Amino acid sequence: MDRVRHPAALIRTAVGTCWILLVLLLAGYARSSALGLDSDVARGVELMPWPPAKLTAALCGAALLTVPLGFAVDRVLREGGRRIADGVLAAVLAYGLSLGLDLLAGSLTALTHPLPAGLGRTDPVYGHLAPVLAFMTAVGTDGRRRWRTALAVTLGLSALSGLVTGYATPLSLVLALLLGWTTAHAARYAVGEPVGSPTEEQIATALAGTGVRPAAVLALGPSRYLVTQRDGRPELDVHLLDRYAQASGLLGHLWLALRLRTAPRPLGLGPLRAGLEHQTLLGHAASAAGARTRTPVAVVELGPDCALVAYRRIDARPFAELFDEAPGQDGAPDGDHGGSQGGGHGGGTAHATEPATDPATGPTDAELRDAWQQLALLQRRRIAHRSLSPSTVLLDAEGQVHLVGLARGEIAASDLLLRLDVAGLLVVLALHAGPRRAVRAAIEVLGPGPVGAALPLLQPIALARRTRDALARHKELAADLRAEVQRRMPQATAVPVRLERLRPRTLLTIVACVAVGYVLLRLPNPVAVVSGADPLWLAGAALWAAVSYPVASFAFSGFVPEKLSFRSTLAVQTAGSFVKVVAPGGVGGLALNTRYLQCAGIPTAQAMSSIGVSQLFGLLLHMLQLAVFSALVGADAAAAGGEGSALPSGWVLWLAGAVTAVVAVSVAAVPSLRRRAQTLLRPLRAEVLPRLLDLAQRPGRLATGVAGQLLVSMCFVVCLYCCTRAVGQHPDFDAVAVTFLAGNAAGNVLPTPGGLGGVEVLMPNLLAVTGHLDDPSAQASVLLFRLLTFILPVLPGWAAFAWLKRRGQI
Repeated sequence: MDRVRHPAALIRTAVGTCWILLVLLLAGYARSSALGLDSDVARGVELMPWPPAKLTAALCGAALLTVPLGFAVDRVLREGGRRIADGVLAAVLAYGLSLGLDLLAGSLTALTHPLPAGLGRTDPVYGHLAPVLAFMTAVGTDGRRRWRTALAVTLGLSALSGLVTGYATPLSLVLALLLGWTTAHAARYAVGEPVGSPTEEQIATALAGTGVRPAAVLALGPSRYLVTQRDGRPELDVHLLDRYAQASGLLGHLWLALRLRTAPRPLGLGPLRAGLEHQTLLGHAASAAGARTRTPVAVVELGPDCALVAYRRIDARPFAELFDEAPGQDGAPDGDHGGSQGGGHGGGTAHATEPATDPATGPTDAELRDAWQQLALLQRRRIAHRSLSPSTVLLDAEGQVHLVGLARGEIAASDLLLRLDVAGLLVVLALHAGPRRAVRAAIEVLGPGPVGAALPLLQPIALARRTRDALARHKELAADLRAEVQRRMPQATAVPVRLERLRPRTLLTIVACVAVGYVLLRLPNPVAVVSGADPLWLAGAALWAAVSYPVASFAFSGFVPEKLSFRSTLAVQTAGSFVKVVAPGGVGGLALNTRYLQCAGIPTAQAMSSIGVSQLFGLLLHMLQLAVFSALVGADAAAAGGEGSALPSGWVLWLAGAVTAVVAVSVAAVPSLRRRAQTLLRPLRAEVLPRLLDLAQRPGRLATGVAGQLLVSMCFVVCLYCCTRAVGQHPDFDAVAVTFLAGNAAGNVLPTPGGLGGVEVLMPNLLAVTGHLDDPSAQASVLLFRLLTFILPVLPGWAAFAWLKRRGQI
């Protein structure tokens, strides 16, 4: 018996795990609410009429054993008990996890209460329910209403019995049910679900009931069969829709649906009948539109998890098998190739004839036009294919093109989806006939409008997976295709349409922000910290935080040879405080500064070069300062007797040098790493170094930039030092400098706005270790620092941003 890991089980496992964590968080951080719920439920249960406690417990315990045992016997008698072992495995795992969670969550008193006899407390997990639910869920109760009802009644009465007898709390019951359900689906995904493929006899019998007269059924591959009929009737292609078909690539489709706003709907999570009806409807709609495609002639359900669709067989082969991928060669002059009458294409059978065209030169111009005519028929009825690839565009022996694989298509499609199909077919045909011929045929059939509208959609992410894989082998094809469209239609818009709704970096930022929220909840109360701070030192910290903005303006202007307005530059640096709240690390500031230089009349290349020079000097100076202050901290610790040395600067520097040497040798020795390094360093050599030479001719301006970079860091170091003094601590200045420089570097690396979360975690720990502060004082100092340099500047930053926007300077 074959097994398949259905992604739906993995998704349910993840959802159940999240709910378990939520219950544990509720028990840990909402203890009063959880205890109040327990008390309310206990008072409500006391008012209910109920049999004697011992009799109730005995009956419920017997039911918890009888119901799963009867269910197992029923499954063995009816289906041979294919999944009984899976249920036993899930029950054992659920019971073991219940015991483990009892040990780990024993300190969460909100999950327990005193036992009725006064001998200790109840278990955090009411473990009697989890194995029963895990067993029956893993075995499967779909389509068995009586057993599902029996399970629900048994679990409900057992839970109520636990509340009445005092051996369970509401949260322990919820935790047990969630644990059993989650473990069952985890086991189903781990070992897979048994799937039985129908035999040829079963397929023939099912088709015979629909008017088909099968003579023989031949398996062609996974979920595909060839059916020959009696009396000379045409052959049929039979596609099986089962658990294999539903599970295949479902996680990839789900991720694509989450990331791409035009992605096809994942069919695997919906009911089997919904996918069957959708696939059949698209086939009939395409045939009614006059397009050549596989036409459904029979649809049969073989069971709750299996169905089949029979199509009239097409004696044709896909472009991927017929033609070589030679996009760099158009293969023929502008006139048509010879007709396709010289031979025929086989249909994938052993008796295939010779193709009408040479595989090395690709399809003829007549065949290219025919492919576009088939797509035009679909588009006229607003049918979107959604899966155009070299495997779904077929060519028969008569030179006629067929478009198959419409299972993920859509009817009543939007203009955007129709344009995506044009872009997809452009790439498919360009892969085998070259960009020039593919575009020319498209314009001849569709006209310049639809082809020009598809130009912004010529993006790999918008293409079907197999088309994207083929395009990856010809990296210049997409650019050549865009250039050809623009050559023929210079007025066409070439700006790519944004198709992504969620980028991987955005998802990473969301996850990081959730972690940041948890970190911020553990910080001290800001109001209490500010009210308890020394006002003079706090005012000094605010002053140095404010001074950093004009200093940053001088530093920025020093790396720009052109003359800039100091007032506008100061406004830009202030507006950066607003931008970094919504952008990770220093990305927002870089974009804002680049835009400011562009609006000041500086060409984009020179503006980006100035920003690159500034960032390069900033990185070098930052690392130099960190090394100097780390050495000073180590020297101070050695002078004090070596005790409490927080930063063993000697071996740390040696380790950093060794790591740098290993990386350098690896890059020099490995060709792929060397090419990657050359690609990364090319902008530095081509843009930053020439700009640096221009600045070298103005030593005064360059000195202003370097001094400004150093002074900006010192302003923040002094600000942090004043914050530590404001909370009554007296750390060494060197330790405070190391804390800021290391924490700021970490904040620029993290994908959270302004390094939020990472700075709040790293800086207090560094300050506590290097400055010998207790944890509450270190946290209070960093909290004050972040209030002055990150939170409070947001409002003036927004005002500066609006002012610059109104004046057209950004």
